[in-house]
Amino acid sequence: EDGEWKISHHHSSVMPEGKPSAEPITKERVRNLFHLWNDALATGESSIVASRYAKEAVLLPTVSDAARYDNDSIKDYFDAFLLKQPQGEILEG
Repeated sequence: EDGEWKISHHHSSVMPEGKPSAEPITKERVRNLFHLWNDALATGESSIVASRYAKEAVLLPTVSDAARYDNDSIKDYFDAFLLKQPQGEILEG
């Protein structure tokens, strides 16, 4: 999107098998993208985290049962979620 990688579908338990992709993604690229998202979390700013998502992204959050379908609702989710000061960690791979 606008020449920048954005999250278009995010759910912690959905695997990407079967989703079409223009080219295979490398493990290093996945790690780098994870760090961009995790760094956004570390800012504590919901607008920065929400900006990591594509304009038509779908967020199926882990601590809410309400899907988010646009930037405003994704930002709203992270307004509350960031109060928990989350940080991700790559455990393997």
